[in-house]
Amino acid sequence: MRLRLFLSFAFIVLIAIASMGITARINTTHAVENFMYRGGVMGLDQLVDDLEAFYRRHQSWEGSERLFALLPPGEGRHMGGRGMGQRLQLLDAQGGLVFDNQGGSLSADVDLARAIPLEVDGQVVGYLLPEEGNFFPPLIGQQLLERLNAAALTAALVAVAAALLLAFLLANTLMRPIRQLTAAAQRLAQGDLSQRVEIGGKDEIALLGRMFNQMAASLQRAEERRRALTADIAHELRNPLAVQRAHLEALQDGVYSLTRENLAPIVEQNLLLGRLVEDLRTLALADAGQLTLERRTVDVCALAARVAARFEPQATERQISLRFTPQEQPRLLLVDPQRIEQILNNLLANALRYTPAGGVVEVRCLEVPSDGWLQVEVCDTGPGIPEEALPHIFERFYKTEVSRQGGTGLGLSIARKLAQAHGGDLIAANHPDGGARFTLRLPLE
Repeated sequence: MRLRLFLSFAFIVLIAIASMGITARINTTHAVENFMYRGGVMGLDQLVDDLEAFYRRHQSWEGSERLFALLPPGEGRHMGGRGMGQRLQLLDAQGGLVFDNQGGSLSADVDLARAIPLEVDGQVVGYLLPEEGNFFPPLIGQQLLERLNAAALTAALVAVAAALLLAFLLANTLMRPIRQLTAAAQRLAQGDLSQRVEIGGKDEIALLGRMFNQMAASLQRAEERRRALTADIAHELRNPLAVQRAHLEALQDGVYSLTRENLAPIVEQNLLLGRLVEDLRTLALADAGQLTLERRTVDVCALAARVAARFEPQATERQISLRFTPQEQPRLLLVDPQRIEQILNNLLANALRYTPAGGVVEVRCLEVPSDGWLQVEVCDTGPGIPEEALPHIFERFYKTEVSRQGGTGLGLSIARKLAQAHGGDLIAANHPDGGARFTLRLPLE
């Protein structure tokens, strides 16, 4: 990668310098030729261009004398002076006199080698003969061009060397954080999830480094949760299996007689195992996004009232007051009624379990149009949820001394997953007046 990056920089540099060198060579050659051979040194280069343009337009020299009249008066004889103050003669292609700015005649021994050729479409159409002549011989011009080209080549080589050195340093600078990321990614792929990279700045590579660190942290947390979940599942499965095994061995050894009463604990533990497996299956489907919802148009508040009514006998037996506050107007939502019942059953069972005798469990149904939610709240007057447990209350198998999780430790986790599958959520909080408050939120639309 570093070699390819360096070669890319080097290629771009070489192309840029070569283009500049070729352009400079062409422009230098043209400038030297204009300066030395087209009257540039005497300030006549513009006059030469004007004369050539005049002939190209008129195909003759008739009337060209007015170009000499346009020369600024009183200027010097040499560079920048445009030739005023010296004698200028315009000759045709055969060397005949066309115009003399001082009204003289053509000398008999005129030397056209001293004149500035006027060319149109590659053909000489006349000459401009200064009084002092075009005194640079071609050999001097060639030597000057060679020296200028040699100086330009030397400058180009120095620029190439400096650019290649900078390209090498830049490639190393750019590759250093990429090498760190590559090494960290390799160790991460080998199972070391503690890998992090330290990359400063705010460019794309720094952003990539931060994304890598976030990904590594997420993978590490997921791996820790997976291990904890595996341990929790093993623990939850071990207890009912141990109870069943003990009772079966007792029956086998004749310690217990084979009666319906002695088989009851085995059946109970078997049912617990079945619920645990079904709960794990539900969570797995929810995590994979494959949980099937049989949606129907349902009045959720009426559904909550029916669920609360089923818990009335249990509340009465425990001397708990169960109250239901309905919504003023029926509200129909497209939901899976069995899954909503499953959520409310879990919340009410937990509320009754942790509410002492003489306490109150209240179910409220209210619409919040401004937020776009229908809310079903289940509040109790129990001990509430410990503050340190609130962030973990919906984690699988999470339990405390006053845990709100059900028998398998998966009830609230499943309830929240079911709420999220409906596009809503389940929120846990402590009521300001004491007790816990769980809020089921379902989108109105």
